[in-house]
Amino acid sequence: MKMKKLPNILLTGTPGVGKTTLGKELAERTALTYVNIGDLAKEGQLYDGFDEEYQCPILDEDRVVDELEDKMAEGGVIVDYHGCDLFPERWFHIVFVLSTENGQLYSRLESRGYSGKKLQDNVQCEIFQTIYEEAMEAYREEIVHQLPSNTPEDLERNLEQIAQWTEQWVKDNN
Repeated sequence: MKMKKLPNILLTGTPGVGKTTLGKELAERTALTYVNIGDLAKEGQLYDGFDEEYQCPILDEDRVVDELEDKMAEGGVIVDYHGCDLFPERWFHIVFVLSTENGQLYSRLESRGYSGKKLQDNVQCEIFQTIYEEAMEAYREEIVHQLPSNTPEDLERNLEQIAQWTEQWVKDNN
């Protein structure tokens, strides 16, 4: 029996916009596999040092890409990461950049223990739509979509929209 072809989806956006919540729920509703790059890096120790200023490990991007290459070639993967230009363009059939209203993002990040420069820089990143611009430069414009991620209703609408897109993609490509 021939395996069904499934799409690869990138969920990206500033930390705190809801990528993980959306990704996990989406994986439950679809036949796709959820991969959180932060967890993958932690499990495989895919780091290249420590950033003193932000108090976090530095991702070894090449090792992350090597680690995922085979899985991405098979298809059916939802990737969740706050950056996007490290991934090969060929990997993704669609890219969703989540965005959250600044005041709300500030509260979410603060509740995660972000403070000072790390908090300010992430909120600024959202204000200037840095991740969206990065996605528009890294991928074909027609596959990049920005989604609001402020309320439980937004989450539900995004889940529904992406699940429908996935179903249609599977129909069109099998």
